[in-house]
Amino acid sequence: MSETTAALIPAEIRQESRPAVGHRGEPTAKHVYDPAAIEPRWQAVWEERHTFRTPISPADLAARPKYYVLDMFPYPSPAGLHVGHPLGYTATDVVARLKRMQGYNVLHPFGWDAFGLPAERAAVRENLHPAEITRRNIDNFRRQTKRLGFSYDWERELNTSSPEYYRWTQWIFLKLYHSGLAYMAEMPLNWCPALGTVLANEEVRDGRYVETGDPVERRWMRQWMLRITSYAERLLTDLDRLDWPEHVKEMQRHWIGRSEGAAIVFAVDSSAERFEVFTTRAETLFGCTYCVVSPEHPLVLRITPPERRAAVEAYLADAAAKSELERTDLAKEKTGVATGAYALHPVTGKRLPIWVADYVVMSYGTGVIMAVPGHDQRDHAFARRYGLPIGEVIRGGERPIAEAAHVGDGVVVHSEFLDGLGVDEARQRMAAWLEGHGAGGPKVEYRLRDWLFSRQRYWGEPVPMIHTGDGELVPVPEDELPVALPRIDDYRPTADGRPPLARAGEEWLRVPLPDGRRGRRETNTMPQWAGSCWYYLRYLDPHDHAAPFSQEAERYWMPVDLYVGGVEHAVLHLLYARFWHKVLYDCGLVHTDEPFERLFNQGMIHADSYRDPAGRYHHPDEVDERDGKFYAGDREVFAKLEKMSKSKLNVVNPDAVIDRCGADAMRLYELFMGPLEQPKVWQTEGVEGCYRFLQRTWRLVVDETTGGLASRLTDAPARSAPQLERSLHKTIRKVLQDSEALAMNTAIAQMMIFVNEATRISALPIAIVKTFLRVLAPYAPHLAEELWHRLGEDELSARASWPEHDEALCSDQRITVVVQVNGKKRAELEVDPDADRATLERLALASERVRVFTGGKAPRKVIVVPGRLVNVVV
Repeated sequence: MSETTAALIPAEIRQESRPAVGHRGEPTAKHVYDPAAIEPRWQAVWEERHTFRTPISPADLAARPKYYVLDMFPYPSPAGLHVGHPLGYTATDVVARLKRMQGYNVLHPFGWDAFGLPAERAAVRENLHPAEITRRNIDNFRRQTKRLGFSYDWERELNTSSPEYYRWTQWIFLKLYHSGLAYMAEMPLNWCPALGTVLANEEVRDGRYVETGDPVERRWMRQWMLRITSYAERLLTDLDRLDWPEHVKEMQRHWIGRSEGAAIVFAVDSSAERFEVFTTRAETLFGCTYCVVSPEHPLVLRITPPERRAAVEAYLADAAAKSELERTDLAKEKTGVATGAYALHPVTGKRLPIWVADYVVMSYGTGVIMAVPGHDQRDHAFARRYGLPIGEVIRGGERPIAEAAHVGDGVVVHSEFLDGLGVDEARQRMAAWLEGHGAGGPKVEYRLRDWLFSRQRYWGEPVPMIHTGDGELVPVPEDELPVALPRIDDYRPTADGRPPLARAGEEWLRVPLPDGRRGRRETNTMPQWAGSCWYYLRYLDPHDHAAPFSQEAERYWMPVDLYVGGVEHAVLHLLYARFWHKVLYDCGLVHTDEPFERLFNQGMIHADSYRDPAGRYHHPDEVDERDGKFYAGDREVFAKLEKMSKSKLNVVNPDAVIDRCGADAMRLYELFMGPLEQPKVWQTEGVEGCYRFLQRTWRLVVDETTGGLASRLTDAPARSAPQLERSLHKTIRKVLQDSEALAMNTAIAQMMIFVNEATRISALPIAIVKTFLRVLAPYAPHLAEELWHRLGEDELSARASWPEHDEALCSDQRITVVVQVNGKKRAELEVDPDADRATLERLALASERVRVFTGGKAPRKVIVVPGRLVNVVV
C-alpha cells in the first residue's frame, strides 16, 4: 500500500484490533461478519437470477444507453490466477456495476485466449494433449474468477481454441486474403530453435523470444504474411483521436516509425540489376562514396562475382548468428565485406563499391543504404576501418571531416546544382531532381514491417488454405469452415522446421478440389494473436451460428467504451486488433474504424522474492528475517522486489486471501493499494485493514450478539442527522467522480471516512445506511447485498439505482443560524449561506432540541430571517 493511500485510512480503522472471528479461531460473538457464509450465498443468487445477463431484446436495447467495458482476456496458464491478475478485473467490475446502477445497458463479458505456445510446452512436459491442459486450466481460472464476485455475463464466455470460435477467425483470414492483405513470401525470419517456430518482430527483443528468453536466429523461409503496412498511415494518424494513455500512443507511433524522405534508384554496373534506397538526407547524395546491402537482402548473391562468393557467403553465415541489436549497436565495431560489385551514382555516374555489412538490416527502409561517411557516424566508422573515401558536402562541422562526421546543419558544398543552399531547401531540390529524372523522388517510409502470421506449431488455428501441386493457393470455401484442428499424437516441433500438422493423416492433409484435382492443406497455424484480434466483436453476439456477429449488435455496442489491460500489449495485441478492425471497417462489416474508445493500463503488482547466491529462489514461508538479513534455514538469501512470477516463488494465490478475509476485502485492497495505473507492492497484511472496514460496516446494521438490527438504527429521516447526511452526499459525489476517473483508492478512502463518522453517531437513520449501501455495492457487492437484504429490501442492491447527491449538502462553506423558541435561543443550525426560508424552517422544526422546548406542540408561527435566525412561536 502506498504511503499516500495508507494516510487516507481513518485512524480508528488503522488502529482497531481485529476481533477473533471464525477463520482465526472461535468467534467471540455469534453474528459477526462472515464472508465465507455471505459471499457464496449471494453469488448463487446472482447466478440463479441471471443478474448480470446482457440485455438482448430490441426494446431493452432501445430503452437505455450502452456501456461496453472489457478486460483484456487472459491466457489460462497452469498456475492459475495470482493476486496481480484481478487488479484490472476488479476495476472494470466496479465500473460495470456502477453503470448498471446509472441506468445503462452494460456489456461486461469474459473469456479465454486459449491457443498458443505455453499450452504446447506444458503438454510436452506433462505428456497430455494441449486441449486437455487448456480445458483444465480454464476450469481452474473460471473457478477462481467467480469466487471474486465479478459481474461478468458468463453466458457470453469465449474460448479461442473452440472450433465454434476459430471458424470465424478463419473466416476473417479469408477476408484478408481476398482483400490482397494475406500473402506468402520467402522472407528472412526470426527462427527460435528451442521452440521450433518462427516469431514476429514484435516478439523478439535483444535476439531472444520475449516470453521465454530462448535465442532467436535469422532464417529464410516461406511464410504467411499480413500486409499491415498498407494501413500504417491510418494506424498512425488515428491514434490522435483515441482516449488512450499518451505513452501507449507514443509506443505505437515509434513502432510504426514514419519517416519522410526520398527514394533513390541505383543501377548496378555491368548488370541489369537495380536497387532502391530510402534516405531522409537526400541533400547528401553527392557525398555518397559507397553502398551497403543487408546480409539478408536477396540482391547480395545475385551481384557477387564468383571470385568474391566464398568470402561473402562466409560473412553472411557469421551475420546470421548475430541479433539485430548486436548488429545495430553504435558502440560496437562495424564489420563488412566487399561484394566486388559496383553501383552507379544516379547523378554523376561515378562507380561506387557495394559492400555487405551487418549494421544494415532488412527491418527498416529497403535493406540497402547509400553510405555518406562525411555526415553519418556509422558510415564514418565503417569507412575509416576499411579505408573508404570520406567526402564533405555540408560545411559547418567543428572538426575536419576525416576525423568526425558532421551530422548537423550547414551549407551544402561540392554538390553541383545544390551548392550554397541550406539543408532543408537542398533536400527538397534533390528530391524534385530525382523525380524529374526517373531516379526516385519524395517518399514516406515506415519502420513497421508486414506481420509474419504463420507459426510452426500445433496448438493454433489452422490456416484455411490449400496448396496445389503446381504452386497455386486455393482458399477453403466458407461453407467448409471451420478447418478443424486434427488430433495428433506427436505435436512437438520438428528439428527441420516442418510444422507438427505435417504429421496429420492423409485423410486430413489431402483435399479434393472442385475441379477434380487434389491439394494439400496448409500445415502452418496462426499466431496466438489471431484470436485476440477480434474477440471483442464475438462477445456482441457469441451464439450466432450464421455470422461472427450481427450487424444490429455491432451498431449498438461498438466501440468498446473502456478497455483495461497491461501496457505490455501496446505494440502487439493493440496494434494488431486495430489493424484487423480497420480491415473489417473497409469490408463494411463494422461501423467504427477504431475498436477501443478509451484504454487504461493498470500497474503491475510486485512482491518480494528471495534468492540465494546459487540462484535458487525460496518461498517466503521458508524465509526468516534476523538482524536485518534474510535466511532460508542457515543460508542467507537476498530480497528483491519483482513482478509476481511462479518461477520466482513470489506469487500469492487469491484463494488463500479469500479464505482468510473474503472476496470483498480482497477486491477493496486490490484497488486501495494506490493509484490504479501505478505499480504496487502486495502486502497480505494490508487486506486485513480492508477487512476491518467491512466489519465496521457490518456493525452499523447488525447486532453481533443477537443477529438482529443494531439498536441505534432509526426510521427517522436522513435530515435528522444533518452532519452525517452531509458526509453521505459528499461520499456519493466523490465515489462517483473517482470511480469514473478510475481513481478508486480515494473513493474507498472516502467510504472509510463515512463509516467512521456513522460509527460515532448514536441514532443512525436507516435511510442514510441504505443510500450508503448503494454506494458501497460496486466495490463490496456481497456485503452490500447482505445488509441491503437485512434492512428489508427484496430487490438486489446490484439492480438498485445509483443515488443522486445534493450539491448544496456537499458544500463546505457554512454559516450558523440561531434557532429560538418563543424568543429564547435553544439551538443552532449549520447551513449553507444561501439556505432559503423553507429550508431553514424545515431544519429548525426537525431539531431535537427545538422539539424538547416546544413540548411537541405545533407552532403558531415560524419567523425566519435568512442568514440570521429562526424563531419558533408556540
